[in-house]
Order: sequence, then structure tokens, then C-alpha cells
Amino acid sequence: MPQVNLPEGSYLNQLINKSLTVHDLEEALQKREILEATAVSCDTGHNLHINLGCMKGVIPHNEGAIGIAEGLTRDIAMISRVGKAVSFTVEGFTYDRNGDKIALLSRKKAQEKCISEYISTLRPGDVIPAKVTHIEAFGAFCDIGCGIAALMPIDTVSVSRISTPKDRFKCGDDIRAVVKSIADGKITLSQKELLGTWEENAAMFSQGETVSGIIRSVESYGVFVELTPNLAGLAESRPGAKVGQHASVYIKSIIPEKMKVKLIIVDAFDSNDTLMPIRYFSKETHIDRWVYSPKNCIKTIESVFNR
Repeated sequence: MPQVNLPEGSYLNQLINKSLTVHDLEEALQKREILEATAVSCDTGHNLHINLGCMKGVIPHNEGAIGIAEGLTRDIAMISRVGKAVSFTVEGFTYDRNGDKIALLSRKKAQEKCISEYISTLRPGDVIPAKVTHIEAFGAFCDIGCGIAALMPIDTVSVSRISTPKDRFKCGDDIRAVVKSIADGKITLSQKELLGTWEENAAMFSQGETVSGIIRSVESYGVFVELTPNLAGLAESRPGAKVGQHASVYIKSIIPEKMKVKLIIVDAFDSNDTLMPIRYFSKETHIDRWVYSPKNCIKTIESVFNR
């Protein structure tokens, strides 16, 4: 049976969830296990209907998510699940007007179990899986288990500055994240600590090379071109250069003690693709302290996670 430490949809393709039987549902009821299946519709009463294969299932409105019954969670939390995987516990069985057996399910209780057995154990610095579910200008909301959301602020997405999290993510992306802070039951995430130090990123490039990048900022004194999510270089001003354009850049110099990469733009052109491939350098499951800057650098950039 699946554990309760992954975002919704992570277990949908497991054998038991692909071919649920009545016995599986009855056993899940007794053992209080969490299952997953696809929501097929949401009726006028905002009850979520689930395709279980062996029978129909329904998640009543008040069981759709933590906070629904109290009005703290909007009904969109139910409606937006249609066509997607949902986590749930089995609460019992009933019969419809035609006499067909229906499973009564609860996403809310699955979330409560996830919090109790997994999310409540998390501490700042823990590295966890997450799924991007919603993007705003200020950050990306991520599912960290059973549909429970945590925010990754835009300034924690990467060292290289971006205009919007859409420059880095799209909804549905499976990512890794660091628990940055926990306050009043709300978890804030970060990702930049997993994307490599300045030296690790700079080591992928050499002076004299011409490589590709994305223009992230155009200033009066020059153009910042992102080479990787955690490394940007400064090029000389170029007429017509625009944020979001792709660029071919010549690497003029790499200066570790100043954390600088000096570039010359060879060409810049429009592209619909503003996403830079993400590479995770760290395989750690917990980070206490991360230092981005080189040891001999005048400036120190670091993240410290306090338990």
C-alpha cells in the first residue's frame, strides 16, 4: 500500500490503484489506508465523484479537503480535482437509488493522516518531493502530500533571478524542495540549495566557449544572461535585447573571487521556451547549511536551516 509522503497522483499507477477490487476497498476501510483514483466529476452540491473501477465512489463536499467544512478552504479545491488523481480513505459503503453499492470516501481524512504521520515530522532543512500545482507572481504552490499545499516564494526558486516562477516551472512538474521554514502549521519551501553552488555551476563552462542562455534582466549597465538556474553572467549592453530572449554568448572570463562571469552576446532571438532545464546537484535528504559562494570570495551567500 502507498505511504502518505508523496503528492497526489504519485501512486495512481501502482497496481492496487489501477485495479481496485471490492476486497481492496473493504481492507482499506479496516486498515485506514490511503488509496488514489481519478475524480470524474463534481456535482452541483460540490460532491466529488471518483472512478474506482469496481464501483462508484463519492467524496462528500465537507470531506473534500481540510478546512472545507469551516469555510477556510474554497470549493475550487474540489472542482479543480476533476480529471486528476485524488487521495482518499474509505469511510464506508452505501447504495444509490438503483441499488448499486457506492463507496463513501474522504480526502480530508487522508490529508489529516498525511499530516499526522508525515508532514508533522518535517523539519527545516529536510529535502522532500513536491509537485507544482499553482503558480502566482510571488511564488509557486506545491503539493507536498495528499494535496496539502506549501509555498515556494519566487526568491527561493533559484539564485538566478526570474520575473515569474513560470520561467522555471509549469503546473504538474515533479520537483525536489527544501523545507525552508515552518510557522503556524504552514510550510515554506526553497529549491535553490539543490541546484548547485557557484563553483559547481561555473565548472560546467570554460573561458572562450560560446554557449546558450536566457536573458533575465536588461539594465543600463548591461544584460544578465542565465546560463543555469543557479548561474548568471553579465554581458555588455546590446540594443534590442529583451527579457526572455534566448542568447548565444561568448564567455569572456570567469572570476571565482568575485562570483562573476563576463559575457559577450553573439546573438539574441525570441523563443516561446523560457524554461531552463533543472539539474539537482544534491542528493541529500537533509541540509543544515548551504554555502553558494566560493571560499575565497569576498561575499558570502548561504542558507542556514534551524531546526
